[in-house]
Amino acid sequence: MDFTPRRTQKGPFEAIYKLIMRRTSVYATFVIAGAFFGERAVDYGVHKLWEYNNVGKRYEDISVLGQRPSEE
Repeated sequence: MDFTPRRTQKGPFEAIYKLIMRRTSVYATFVIAGAFFGERAVDYGVHKLWEYNNVGKRYEDISVLGQRPSEE
């Protein structure tokens, strides 16, 4: 007869999994919030990378000689 020991202590990942998967509303909220914040983080990272790679090449960085600054 095979004896497999049972785990009496649950790990932190299992506790988080059970907390999120317990109800459909909690799971759906977690997915929607994760997608929203993940999209914002990726957008922010790509924007910062683009800015870093294009410093001095953008329209805002071009100075035109002989042109007076606009008065606002």
